Amino acid sequence: QVPLVESGGGLVQPGGSLRLSCAASGFTFSTYIVRWYRRAPGKEREWIALINSGGGGTSYADSVKGRATISRDNRKNTVYLQMNSLKPDDTAVYYCNADNPYNNYNYWGQGTQVTVSS
Repeated sequence: QVPLVESGGGLVQPGGSLRLSCAASGFTFSTYIVRWYRRAPGKEREWIALINSGGGGTSYADSVKGRATISRDNRKNTVYLQMNSLKPDDTAVYYCNADNPYNNYNYWGQGTQVTVSS
């Protein structure tokens, strides 16, 4: 059983939108902080968004601030990343990460490819 599975990536034109999903299973998802990261070709992994366990606190990297919205539905064990006004520089593999600072458990998904191109 894979603890985190991302989906929703694909090919989108500049200026378009995508909603990425991160579905969790096999652990108490509602107690975990969730972060989205991305890795563009030839670049280091970049943190882009965070949401706390209850969903009331969020934070964004400057590179996506104003264009990204992270949210979660703990009833569905899922976190979402809505990305708008996409640019070619947003092309990357997007990963979600679930972290529990109290027990130090940490999970990664396998990633979903986002390609922004005309």
